[in-house]
Formats: sequence, structure tokens, C-alpha cells
Amino acid sequence: MVLAGQTETYCTVLVSYDKEFNANQIKDALESGSEKEKREAMKKCVYMMLNGENMSQLFMTIVRYVLPSEDHTIQKLLLLYLEQLQKKDHQGKLLPEMILICQNLRNNLQHPNEFLRGVTLRFLCRIKEIEILEPLIPSVLSNLEHRHSFVRRSAAMCVKAIYDLFGDQLLPDASEMILENFLASEQDVSARRNALLMLCTTAPEMAVQYLLSQLDQLPAWPDILQLVVLDMVRSVCRTQPESKGKYIKLILALMSSQHTSVAYECANTLVQLSKASSAIKAAASCYCQLLINHSDNNVKLIVLDKLEEMKASHPEMLKEMVMDILRALSSPNVDIKRKILDIVLDLLSSKNIEEVVLALKKEVVKVDDLSESAGEHRQMIVQAIHKCTVNFPDVAGAVVPLLMGFLTDANTVSAIDVIHFVREIMETNAKLQKQVLDLLIDIFPQIRSTRVCGCSLWILGEYSETAEELESAMEVIKESVGPLPFFHIDEEDGSVRIDMAEEERGGGGSGGGSSGPKVLADGSYATVSATTMGAAATFTASPNLRALILACDYFLSAIVASTYTKLVLKMKKVGAAPAQLNKCAAESMLFIVSLLRLSESGAVSHSIDSDSKDKIDLCLNILGKGQYEEGSILTELLTECRQSFATMIAEKNAEEEKEAQKKLRANTMVQPDDCIDFAQLHRREGKSLMEMEIEDDLMKASHGIKGRDGESSRVVQLTGFSDPIYAEAVMLVHQYDITMDVTVLNRSMETLQQVGLELATMGDLKLVERPSPVTLASGEEAVLRCCIKVSSTETGVIFGNIVYGDGEVVVLNDIHLDIMDYIEPATVSDTGFRSRWQEFEWENKVAINTSLTDIDTYLDRIIESTHMKCLNPRSTEGGDCGYLAANLYTKSVFGEEALVNISVEKTNDKLVGYVRIRSKTQGIALSLGDKITISQK
Repeated sequence: MVLAGQTETYCTVLVSYDKEFNANQIKDALESGSEKEKREAMKKCVYMMLNGENMSQLFMTIVRYVLPSEDHTIQKLLLLYLEQLQKKDHQGKLLPEMILICQNLRNNLQHPNEFLRGVTLRFLCRIKEIEILEPLIPSVLSNLEHRHSFVRRSAAMCVKAIYDLFGDQLLPDASEMILENFLASEQDVSARRNALLMLCTTAPEMAVQYLLSQLDQLPAWPDILQLVVLDMVRSVCRTQPESKGKYIKLILALMSSQHTSVAYECANTLVQLSKASSAIKAAASCYCQLLINHSDNNVKLIVLDKLEEMKASHPEMLKEMVMDILRALSSPNVDIKRKILDIVLDLLSSKNIEEVVLALKKEVVKVDDLSESAGEHRQMIVQAIHKCTVNFPDVAGAVVPLLMGFLTDANTVSAIDVIHFVREIMETNAKLQKQVLDLLIDIFPQIRSTRVCGCSLWILGEYSETAEELESAMEVIKESVGPLPFFHIDEEDGSVRIDMAEEERGGGGSGGGSSGPKVLADGSYATVSATTMGAAATFTASPNLRALILACDYFLSAIVASTYTKLVLKMKKVGAAPAQLNKCAAESMLFIVSLLRLSESGAVSHSIDSDSKDKIDLCLNILGKGQYEEGSILTELLTECRQSFATMIAEKNAEEEKEAQKKLRANTMVQPDDCIDFAQLHRREGKSLMEMEIEDDLMKASHGIKGRDGESSRVVQLTGFSDPIYAEAVMLVHQYDITMDVTVLNRSMETLQQVGLELATMGDLKLVERPSPVTLASGEEAVLRCCIKVSSTETGVIFGNIVYGDGEVVVLNDIHLDIMDYIEPATVSDTGFRSRWQEFEWENKVAINTSLTDIDTYLDRIIESTHMKCLNPRSTEGGDCGYLAANLYTKSVFGEEALVNISVEKTNDKLVGYVRIRSKTQGIALSLGDKITISQK
């Protein structure tokens, strides 16, 4: 088997051009056309040569009619033609007619026009025939002293190219000439760069001596010269590792360069060449300076990637630089902030935790509330502080008071992160419980978010233990609920009017109710009638819980009732006076009854849901019957809820520890006592299992089809066995690229010429490289390789045909790309999942239709077939409840995210429900839906 294109010559020019031209027309234009027509003809000739056509038959015509032209564009096109022209015969000898061009090249090198000299010198850089170059050496060297810098820099590069090919054979004293004459007197930066590059390549010892003599001037050199020096240091140290110490001086001298690109490369070189602590510190300091001072966000992201690599190999060194890294948090870019925090949180230690927390506190205060990304910035910093306090509980007391001030934040996401952090602190840090509880009671009336209020009420109900704490919690809830009942009936017209407790601003219809505040018989205010109360009404001046309850938040209402019940039960437990206990129970029951009456009054937009009503009825029964003795319901209400939360925290910590261990195992170095396997010393016969595994890996790496099942499944048959050409393809997917090796076999009894592969794509696919046609003898096979670029996670189709001979065609089977090649499991927080679910606009709803009868088995199949990660702890899926709701998340290699919610119920031994898929783009949502539909059958 021969890979098509293995015998092709090297290519120095690549231009895509699909049009075809007639060689006779080009010849006529070259012989009798004007200068403009000759230019166009030469362009067409070059295009055809670059597309694989043999245009050597025009050589003599070009020598006669094009070579004498004085037009500079024609001369440049002539050089491009000569560059692509086959200059040797089948025996490898130079064609005799090539001698004709030597005189023309010499004339160009001595031409008074500097452009013609320069392009000719650049042309000679790509010539590899010694017979052409040898007579031109004196002319090339004379151009090193030309008055124009363009010619000198091109001559220096030409000298380097010739020396690389033939060494001292053509230029015996090139290094000394460059060092003594050219570098000493040259002023042009690009010319000096080319000369220095040649010196570093051909005579590194001389180059080092020259650089050491210029050590004081190195920091002031232009950046292109300094980068050449660094390239030389890296290459020499690879070949002479024992001489690293001598070259470190050059790197340290360049560290003070004013050019950021040079400083970055110096840091990279130090990390590569040395493991000494001083070198690593110098490199880390350089990275930090770039991170702080450079304005380009792309540069900052690259530097952060380097710091991420250093973190894995030199964590102790970077722990001393944590505060320098944190200074870059001043950047407004969210991605940069996130990467900085990820790096810093992995470098925490008992020595730097206080400084880190102090810096994060200052940063969270500095967040500009008016910016668009203020909420996301604050959320990231709050999460970082949360992690700091989890790993180092002693610092929690310093940050909790500050963070609790953000519970009233207008950005609900950051406020939810804060209250979750407070909730975890209450469970894990008993010393701070009283302080946090007092702060929460003080700030609770100002909280306006439903979820934050619900979590705060749970904390008050669970962690209020003393009589004073219980009484304070009851008072703050009463204050937030406001006076009861929630509505009154007008004595004059019998209309139901909502009692806002304070003035109200908001929408409403144009009904016939009262439009201004009105004092009722009991002294309370009523400002909205049942006929004007709508879903758009807002209660911005009402107490926080009252406003949310009047907005029909019955889930929060059930939490308030449950909290009331817990507090009453705990007051009985701590021995409260009967009068006070009965008063609190009566007030709690009044709230519940007022809530139920409000739901049924018609004064609000909708009535209470059955789930919340059941929970409220349970609380009313407990309070009404006065059953405060220990029992199963009371035990669940007072103890098991908190125990479940403690279990959830333990599982979360165990999962994080498991992930950390998994990451550590993935980065584990080879152990000292591990066997070293030398594949070259293995016997050809009696192969061991290890040898077979090595061969298996090599076969997979070379796109073989004898690999494991996963590789064999990528083989696609394209034609039938009865077709004159049999074809099959091996698909190798590597992130954004697909390499397709198409094996074509001539099954006919004739030689087939110009066997080519014509492909087209559908979807977000782009054909990058088309294979060259081949000639196949009878029974011969070849491999045609083509590359396809993928730009999104969308099901794509590759189709086409094989063309051979005089337009004969064999149609190929379509190749459908598997979306799973681009999808990887990923994780996201619960808050992030909810915010993305609201943000993503594309939804695909798939009905569950499967023969499976077990819910967990169905979930496992969906996870396995879609490469998604289940965000719900698997421990919560236990039990035989008959239904399941789970969230899945995945991310493609292109950065596309997909969210999946599975809601399934078991009814009559059959699973029913829906799988909802949301994403930013339509393609991934539809493709995942198709995959789920196929997999669930």
C-alpha cells in the first residue's frame, strides 16, 4: 500500500485555485502577448503548477520570451515558476537546460534595482541544487555590502540557507565573515537578525562568545535579536546540557528587557532549562509582572496557562507568589478572574490564607454594582471565599460579617451563594453559630429574594436553640410578615381589599377599585381591590415576606409555616412559659389561617398548590392539637432535616476529595521501581502481552484498523464489492479536525488513471485538503488522505464520489459524523445550571418511549449514550419512590454547553415522562435529542 503523495517533491508555495487553463493559450500569450498579457499568462502557469500540472514543456518558451523582460512583476513570477519547476531527471541529475537560468540569476543579483536583487536572493534560499548555486556564490556575498538594507538582509538569509545545505563546501569561512565584517558594521535590525541567526545555527560557540562580549548591551537590543538569542540558548542546551550554567547568564541579562515577548520567552526558557529554586522564582516573578502590567487579555490568559503548568510541578514556589497573582484580579475580564481564582485556591496554605482572604474581602467590596458583570464577579469571589473557609475554618469569622451584607444584593445569584455559604458555616463551624444568627436576624427584613428568604428561614428554624434566639427569630418573622390578616372586606361594597401594611407601587388593570390608600375600620391600609390586583403588582414598600406572599409565593409561605412550627416546638423543648408558648402557637396558627384564607379569597392571582397546602395543613395540625411530645413527625421536623443536610455536606466533601485524588493519580509520576520497557530489544516471536499492547497502540497511532473495538467502529465502507473501485475510510477525530484515510482498491482488470476523490460536506464541516489523483494498476491499492475542519457540535454528513478515467464515477456511501466524538462530561454548580437554563433559548423536548422498566437503569443508559454527567448525587436517587428528576450537563470541545433535565415516572410498569434539552445553539440540542431517541429504545 502506498500513501498518495509520498513521492511528491517539497512545496514552498501553496495557493488554492480551482479554475483550469489551456496550456496552448498560455504559450500563445507568452510568445506574442503584451507585458500585461504575459503577466496574466505567467500567473496562470504558476497556478497550474501549484495544482499539480506539469508545465515543463513551456520552459524554452519562457526562456525565449519571458527571461529578457524588464518588468519586475514578470521577473518575480518567473522566479516562482522556476521554484516549482522540476530541475532534475529521473536519475537525480540536473537537467542541461537549467544552466540557461544561471546567467539570468547572476544578472539579477547584479541588477541596479534592489527589489530584483532581493527577490532573487530569497529565491535562492529555496534552491537545493549545488550546480545552480555554486557559480552564484561571489554575487551573493557581494550583496552583503549593498547600500540597501532589503538586499543585505536577504543576502544574509541566503548565506544561511546555503550554509545549512552544503556547509563549508561552498562557504568555507562564512561564520568568520559574518562575525567579523557583517555584524560589526551592520545597522539594519532585520539584517543583523538574519546574520545572528546564521551564526547561531552554524557556529554556536562563536555566537556565545560574541554574545558574552555584548552582555551589557543585550537588554537594549531590539526584540527580534533577543528572541534569536533565546532560540540559540534553547537549542544549544538541548545538545550540550552540561553547559547550561554558561547560558543562564544570557537569559538573566535578557530578563530585564523592556519587550514583553522577550521577558515571556525568558521565563519559558528558565523553566525548561533549570529546576533551581532561584530560576523558578525568577520565571514566576516575570509571569506575574506580565499578568499585572500587560493590557492584552489574550496575553494574560496565556500567562495564566503557564502559571497553571508551574503549579503542577513547583507548587511550593508559587505559594510565595500568591499575592502577586491576586493583584491581577483588577482585570475586568471574567475568564481571567476565574482562572486567577482557580490557581490561587490550589495554592492556599496556612501561611498565606489570611492575606488571601483579606485581598478577596477588599476585592468583593470593590466590585462595581453598575457594571454588567458585577453579579458574576461577586459570585466568583464569594465562591472563592467559601472554599477558603471550608479548607481553613479559622478564617470564617473574618469574612462572614462582610459577606452577609450581600444577602440584600439585587443580583440573586450572588446572594444565593452567600446564603448557601452561611448555611454551611452554621453546620460546620459551631463557634460562629451565635454570631451568624444574630447578624442574620438583623439583616433578614431587608432580604427580597425568595430563595434567600427560604434558606434564611431554614437557618433560623434549625439553629435557634436558646430561648433568647427563639424569641428573636419569632419577632423578626412577625415583623417581616406584617399585620394579619392579609386582606379585609369592605363594609360598604363587600369588595376584598389587600392589606399592604405600607404603600404599594405597581401595575394593575383599569378596574373599578380604589386607586389610593384607604384607612379601614381597624386602622390598617387597603390600597388595591380584588378587581385591580394583578400578577404585575409589586410591593416594594411592604415587609419582605409579606410582599413575597402577596405575590403568590406559596412555597415560601410553607417554609414560613414550617419555621413557625419548629420555633414553637423548640420553645416547648427549652421550657418556655405556657403563656408565652400558647401566644406563639396562636400567632403561628393565625398566620397559617390568614394564608389559607388569602389563597381562597380571590384577591390574588391564583390559589395555593396542593403540595404547599399539605405541608401547611400538617403544621396547623401539629400546632392546633398541642402535640409537642416526641413522635415520628416531630423527630423528622426537628432532627432529621438537619441530619440530611449534614449528610449532604459530608457527601459533597467526599466527592471533592475523590475528584482531588483522581486528579492526583492522573498526574502521578512513574514510580522508581517501575519496569522500563525497551521495545527495540523485544523478540519477534513469542510476544508478551506488553508487546502486543505496544503494537496495538502503534497500530492505532498509524490509523490501522486492527485496534480495539473503538477504533474498528470508525471504519466506514464507501463502495460495494462489485464496483470497479472498492473504497473504505478510516475516520480519526482529533478535536477540531477529522483525518479521513480512504483506501481505494482497483478491482478491475485494467489500469485506471486519474483516480480522484471528490467530496462535499453538509453542516458545519469544511473540506481543508483535497487528495491528489493517483494511477492504479489492476489489483493495486492506495490511500487518499483528506482533512476536514469541524466548527460546531452538529450532526454533519460527508458525501461524494470517486472519479477516474474519462469522467467515470463511483458514488460513495454517505458518512454521518457522530456527535459523541465532540462531547465530554463536565460539571457545573446548581446555581450555574439554573441560570443557564433560563438563558439558553433552544429547547428540544423528547418524550420517553422505552422498553426499560427500571428508572435507574434508564438514567444510566442516557448518561452512557450521551457522555453527560449527572449533577445530582447518586445517593439521592435511592429508594423506591416511582419517579425521578435529574439534571445532566455536558460541554463540547468547541465550548458549546448542553443542559438536560430528565423527568420520569413509573406507571403500570412503564416509564413515562420527558427529557428536555436546552442549549445556546440549535444544532447540539437537535443532535442530542436524536441520540437520546435512538438510545432509549
